[in-house]
Amino acid sequence: QVQLVESGGGLVQGGGSLRLSCAASGRTFSRATMAWFRQAPGKEREFVAGSGWIGPSTYYAESVKGRFTISRDNAKNTVYLQMNSLKPEDTAVYYCARAPPGTSGRYSVSYDYWGQGTQVTVSS
Repeated sequence: QVQLVESGGGLVQGGGSLRLSCAASGRTFSRATMAWFRQAPGKEREFVAGSGWIGPSTYYAESVKGRFTISRDNAKNTVYLQMNSLKPEDTAVYYCARAPPGTSGRYSVSYDYWGQGTQVTVSS
């Protein structure tokens, strides 16, 4: 059974930091692009950050560039999202996702496995 399990969400004041983690089961991670997406209430799911299998191949949404950092530990089958200088507009459910080997991108249709999501709430 393929699983992606996120953790690390919570409530933080504006300007604060959080680190999200996504633990992936075995073959899910091998040679795959991993990404983070988010969805705020009443809005469509949007791309946040992506990481290819072989680094440094990371890419970000303009809205988080310079504040968020995606990283991965291939030995631990885990991908992280370090979020600094958080803003109220970063409030959303954050999802970890995997694209099949050889596939990547900023569109959710490229990703075939998704985690259950973790809530991030940033207060003003």
